[in-house]
Amino acid sequence: MLAISLMRIGAKGKPFYRVVVKEKRSKRDGKYLENLGTYNPMMDPALVDLKHERIQYWIGVGAQPTETVTSLIKHNPVMTAEEKAASLEARATKRAADEKARADAKKAEADRLEAERVAAEKADADVAAAAKAEADAAVAAESAAAESAAAETPAADDPLAAPAAEGTEFPSTDATAEPAGGTSEKGNA
Repeated sequence: MLAISLMRIGAKGKPFYRVVVKEKRSKRDGKYLENLGTYNPMMDPALVDLKHERIQYWIGVGAQPTETVTSLIKHNPVMTAEEKAASLEARATKRAADEKARADAKKAEADRLEAERVAAEKADADVAAAAKAEADAAVAAESAAAESAAAETPAADDPLAAPAAEGTEFPSTDATAEPAGGTSEKGNA
């Protein structure tokens, strides 16, 4: 009895299969009658290449496909060259759109991070400006307080007003001083 099954030919950890016609009782990777296609599950999406005419011939002769091969045949129907080209083009277009979407998402994320960084810098600058304005206001308030204190006590700060103020507060020692004429008491004697 004949079977259409998969024959593994891939390396360890990298499976790759041939779709072959063989005796049902032979080993999985043993002798086969005809190679009917290939199956590479490692590709994204899985790559399946089948010779549908030869598969139909062997099924007509009495070969029984295994469950896996039946699934591969069912999910990969016969396609004309135009249908294959359209399918490949659609697949390439979808892949390009996915890559563009990923790139746009990455760019949007970078833009968002940049905007957050700029906003944080602006907030820091605003805080620094507010602190500077507060310090300037404190300095201005201090100088205004000093000016108002100076305006309230002009005698203490004004050197011209100081002798008049001194004369009224303390007894004058000028009365005992020599007269302005240049004569002294010693000279008259």
